[in-house]
Amino acid sequence: MNVFYEEDGGFKVASIMTEADSSLQIESSSGKRSKIKVANVLMRFEQSIAGFMDAANAEADTLDTDFLWECCGEAEFNFLALAQEYYGVKPTPVQSAAVATKLHAAPMYFYRKGKGNYKSAPADTLKAALAGQEKKRLQAEHVAQMTEALKLGQLPESFASKLDMLCYAPDKNTLEWKALEQATHDLHLMPIQVLANAGAIPSVHDYHLGAFLREYFPHGGEFGTFDIAEAPGDLTVSEVEAFSIDDSTTTEIDDALSVTLLANGNTQVGVHIAAPALGVLPNTPLDTEVMKRLSTVYMPGHKITMLPEAAIRPFSLDAGEIKPVLSLYIEVAPDFSVVKRETKIERIKIAENLRHDSLEPYFNESTLDADTGHPFWSRLLYLFQFAESLEKARGKYDPTRPPQVDYNFYVDDGKVSIVNRQRGSPMDKLVAELMIEANSQWGALLAEHKLPGIYRAQNGGKVYMTTKAEGHQGLGVAQYAWSTSPLRRAVDLINQRQLIAAVQMTPPVYPANSDVIVGHMRNFDLTYNAYNEFQTRMERFWCLQYLIQENITEIQATVWRENLVRLEALPYMTKVPSLPELKAGTRVQLAVQKVDTLLMELHCQFKGVLEIQPEAVQSETTPSEASAEAETFEDTESAE
Repeated sequence: MNVFYEEDGGFKVASIMTEADSSLQIESSSGKRSKIKVANVLMRFEQSIAGFMDAANAEADTLDTDFLWECCGEAEFNFLALAQEYYGVKPTPVQSAAVATKLHAAPMYFYRKGKGNYKSAPADTLKAALAGQEKKRLQAEHVAQMTEALKLGQLPESFASKLDMLCYAPDKNTLEWKALEQATHDLHLMPIQVLANAGAIPSVHDYHLGAFLREYFPHGGEFGTFDIAEAPGDLTVSEVEAFSIDDSTTTEIDDALSVTLLANGNTQVGVHIAAPALGVLPNTPLDTEVMKRLSTVYMPGHKITMLPEAAIRPFSLDAGEIKPVLSLYIEVAPDFSVVKRETKIERIKIAENLRHDSLEPYFNESTLDADTGHPFWSRLLYLFQFAESLEKARGKYDPTRPPQVDYNFYVDDGKVSIVNRQRGSPMDKLVAELMIEANSQWGALLAEHKLPGIYRAQNGGKVYMTTKAEGHQGLGVAQYAWSTSPLRRAVDLINQRQLIAAVQMTPPVYPANSDVIVGHMRNFDLTYNAYNEFQTRMERFWCLQYLIQENITEIQATVWRENLVRLEALPYMTKVPSLPELKAGTRVQLAVQKVDTLLMELHCQFKGVLEIQPEAVQSETTPSEASAEAETFEDTESAE
């Protein structure tokens, strides 16, 4: 005797070896023996099991599912009874097994109701299920067609309206993503590469920018219309004439300087900072927008300002205009010692906006000993000498320290030029030191009046932000509160509001223990770091684009450590797997094999050693040194 039984969701046949009350010992046609439950047996028969299931499956293929459904009626039935009715005579074991197989393969038509029993699906339910099945079939065909189009480098029509989703936030339930995923698998590429090959990314630059905008500026970087208060009309106009020093692309001019000889033989140095806090009032719609943006976003060739142009122009220290400022006056003795300091809110006349590129030939390391004829040369020289005195007072003066190279990116109609200049040049030093002086002294002023501000502090090598005056070891100052860039950083605007309250002896905008200022500080810290990371990413993009633009096939680099190298003339570091073990500082020649601006990858091949420069060997920089370097030049506006 043989059995037709169910196991693991399918049907099988075997010969009975022995039988107990609830179980059977069976043997399959292959000779394998096993034990099954009697409850799993659907039919017993005497016909040979050899080829039985093949015959049953073949017979099942001849059966019409729709006709079976029409035959079975609405009542629950057993497959043996349906086989009897379908064939009109007592069915053979193969025929009965064929009916069971057909019923089992059509769960939309027949619902299982227990051992060998089924019930036909209601007509409406079956119709809906079949429609759903047809929909899935058509969708599968559509996905297959889109997949093939992508593999051929063609963009399916339906992709056009879903590119933002596919590029930045894939919805894996969409047909478009399923097609893209399949094409990615078949082509062994990343999804963004498949999209790019199909023409979905006309601008790689805009793709990278779009990822940033989507997260931080989902509604775009444009401003609405905001009311801006006018600066008080009773502010005294200072007799000094100030000048600024900035990169040629700077449009938000925050800071200016002045030098005035006093009757007592001393010199008055003025640090003048734009005063947008007089026009951007707390808790106004514009203030709310500023506290969302928190900083101007810089990238080569473009920026997203923290303030609208209508709020920048009345306060930017543009040449030939008289503007409201927060001024720090420092009386300096002939030996460059500081006699006294005073902070004022006033108006000043801006005599000139000096620019790095036009000023540098007249004022650099080699022109400090002789007047070059520049109208501001003597004032610049004095400020540089005073800056060195301030640097010595901080304990950070080191004339043997090698200069650091800074890079400026200029993008014009898609073409990039990358210009390097030395950090620590006389121009940089005088601006940086005077900004450090202002940020330190104004931080002290807030502490003296017991007003909370937002400080940068450093202890044990860790740089952090706090609302209390704490020392900054890297800079060598007792406190350091960003206050000199209020047109482009919200922290500086917040501190300026507090400073104005201290100078005018009015209630502060942010009282002691204010949760509001703490919240702004935390938001700024996170956002500012994200903005800086984005700026670095876009600079790396333009470095790669420069290699393509200039058709550079070979380039020199300096070994940094292990297989990490720094390219010469470009602010770009990359790993070179083929690089042999070389000492740090070794100059090498590399072949540029592949530049991928989409994936932001550079592949180079080691070609040979050029020379070893012991003086160029990079030593491990301590965290305090690294952060101090960054802080020192934070206010030179080289980011622009």
